[in-house]
Amino acid sequence: MLANQRRDKIFELIREDGQAKVTDLSRIFKVTEVTIRQDLERLEKEGFIMREHGGAYLKDIDMNVRNLQLQAQDNLAEKMAIARKAVEFIHDGDTIILDSGSTTTEMSKIISGFKNLTVITNALNIALILGAQTGINVIVTGGEFKAPTLSLTGQKAADFFQNLHVDRLFLATAGIALRSGLTYPGISDICVKRAMIESADEIYLVADSTKIGKSSFASLGALSLINYLITDSNITKEDIEWLKSNDINFIIAE
Repeated sequence: MLANQRRDKIFELIREDGQAKVTDLSRIFKVTEVTIRQDLERLEKEGFIMREHGGAYLKDIDMNVRNLQLQAQDNLAEKMAIARKAVEFIHDGDTIILDSGSTTTEMSKIISGFKNLTVITNALNIALILGAQTGINVIVTGGEFKAPTLSLTGQKAADFFQNLHVDRLFLATAGIALRSGLTYPGISDICVKRAMIESADEIYLVADSTKIGKSSFASLGALSLINYLITDSNITKEDIEWLKSNDINFIIAE
């Protein structure tokens, strides 16, 4: 892996988890701690992170948590369109899972008017948005708090889904590629998302088109894990053909 590629992956990890230790990054990327410190120094100079003894943390993370503000706010119009389309597949009496993420957050903002709807989520911001809605029963997982995504993660969050059965899962992702499948910046999320998938009858992946062809750090598994991909109208003709040729059911939100 080239140095600039490694720094990009390091920043992805820090942006996802909020912080990282030099020793852990050295082990993950199989380079010396000296090399990692140089990478962190470069990222700090570029204004992305703040270094501290033994590691680094994301800038402005305290303010974002206090304001319940997610880090990922790009492609917002596309995510709102995907959210509107995704909500069409929710029905009265359903039990659904809303994964943590910016697109699922947009879904939570427009979920209203349902009767006897149960929403299970690992995202604290989503729980707070939906908590005041009449007709919606909100259940929050346990787990370790991850500040940038305002979510609960780790094995305790995954264990929550044991012996649960839900109608639909609305799943987030950082990247969608044929070889690496569904990918994420954080390792701790993989077990949670796998547990969510195992408990759901139908899995809807909600992802804007910029994530198609992109690979992140940790792979969840093949694209066959999902039933449908809901994406936006900016998807390219080449990506449409790629999805069709690999028998991936997709829905385009206009």
